[in-house]
Amino acid sequence: MTILDGNIVTVAMPAIQSDLGFSGPGLAWVVNAYLIPFGGLLLLVGRLGDLVGRKRMFTAGLALFTAASVLCGVAGSQGVLIAARALQGVGGAMTSAVVLGMLVTLFPEPREQARAIAVFSAVGAGGGALGTFLGGALTQLVNWHWIFLINLPIGIVAWLAAVRVLAPEKGAGLGKGADYPGAALVTSALMLTVYVIVGAGDRDGAATALLALLATVLFTAFVLRQARAARPLLRLRLFRSRLLSGANAVQVLMIATMFGFQFIGALYLQRVLGYGELATGTAFLPAPIAIGLLMLVLSARTIGRFGPYRVLLAGLMLITAGMALLSRAPADGSYAADFLPPMMLMSAGFAAAMPALTGLAMSGAREEDGGLASGLFNTTQVVGGSLGLAILSTLAASRTDDLLDGGAQLSQATADGYQLAFRVASTTAVTALALAALTLRTRHPDERNKN
Repeated sequence: MTILDGNIVTVAMPAIQSDLGFSGPGLAWVVNAYLIPFGGLLLLVGRLGDLVGRKRMFTAGLALFTAASVLCGVAGSQGVLIAARALQGVGGAMTSAVVLGMLVTLFPEPREQARAIAVFSAVGAGGGALGTFLGGALTQLVNWHWIFLINLPIGIVAWLAAVRVLAPEKGAGLGKGADYPGAALVTSALMLTVYVIVGAGDRDGAATALLALLATVLFTAFVLRQARAARPLLRLRLFRSRLLSGANAVQVLMIATMFGFQFIGALYLQRVLGYGELATGTAFLPAPIAIGLLMLVLSARTIGRFGPYRVLLAGLMLITAGMALLSRAPADGSYAADFLPPMMLMSAGFAAAMPALTGLAMSGAREEDGGLASGLFNTTQVVGGSLGLAILSTLAASRTDDLLDGGAQLSQATADGYQLAFRVASTTAVTALALAALTLRTRHPDERNKN
């Protein structure tokens, strides 16, 4: 539900704009108001989850997210919708930041943990991919308000289940790591970073550079603070783990590729192939189905047999191949020949790569840092998705404008812009593959036993 809400508004944006009278730049804040607090707070609330108890943080965040969803659904003005979206981002961060930490604690045995991570990844991937479909279906069949109101029954059931099923955790106590100046620095730095990325296309280069410099200064101050604080919010030794640091770096690149595909791919279907809202959502539907099935049926088995390192590399190879094929999608292309095959290749690749990458990242953290590592992993997802969206959409729009200025037809210019974005995304996937090969190599248990 929380992952789905990050992109369910994409297809509904024109309806929201028409109903509430948003300007073009103002409409972007329906997305940005969610992403900025979500990405900015993940690291902080992940650490706080370790201190006050992950179950307590999870259930509180779920309640806040559900209540904020209702506010979004009944919003009758721009200000109310944007404020409610920001509250959703806070609640989403509170739940997402601690969930992986709870997962690895509940399932410490390697094979069970791999199976649990596969299920978790399948649900998350399904939520992300289903956002486009549900956004189009609910907007066209009912109205845009229901893309938010549908969260009410889901949130209530999830909260009741969490209260009953999850074991209570006391946490280490706020006195173990309540570095409030450090919390203020890192939260401000992360929020500003997400703001810089998601709004880069609406500002001139000098303003973007200045804001990026300010974010860098805040991050530097935070690192210096953590190195000297008696009870740091973030133990810097966490980054000494090759697996945790490498997995997070790879994830930025992989998610940038996949999020860019989802956004640019939807635009290609609508603006080049002429699909409507519901048709676009339906066209993406095979992806979450394939991802869910592959993760649930094969992921844990393949990781158990070949090890997460090999499975991750195979998945990244499939993602790269799919993006390379998609970069050839022409102006007169067809869904069956030019879009569906590469989409399914990337779906299979993501189904293999994501659980393997998650397991590698969390295996590099100690149990007492589980919430923090979970928050960090989710933070890099947001940063990667925001970067992919900002960079690829800007490249596509710039290329299209240049071709139109040169006298090209609209359909051809638009398709060429999207092809450029897909080519850059495929290069990003290759970079992720190379980085994973260099930093994440681990020995499979069978290899260790032979020695």
